[in-house]
Amino acid sequence: MNDKIEYIVMFISEFSKKHNLTGRQAYRYLKEFGGVEMLDKFYDVMHTQSFGNMVMDVTAFCHNRGGALQ
Repeated sequence: MNDKIEYIVMFISEFSKKHNLTGRQAYRYLKEFGGVEMLDKFYDVMHTQSFGNMVMDVTAFCHNRGGALQ
């Protein structure tokens, strides 16, 4: 469980850097458009991939659910 939490925290940090957001803004965006739920649900697969690829994938996922970031 701790590994999953650490991964999600690190992911949010990487996501915020990629999109020039604060950590709080990134978390709220990911929470609103299902990104946090996706990270939790698919952690087993996602943590084996690079953060760069996963940030792109989660960005596209959130965009498809109404998010403005691309």
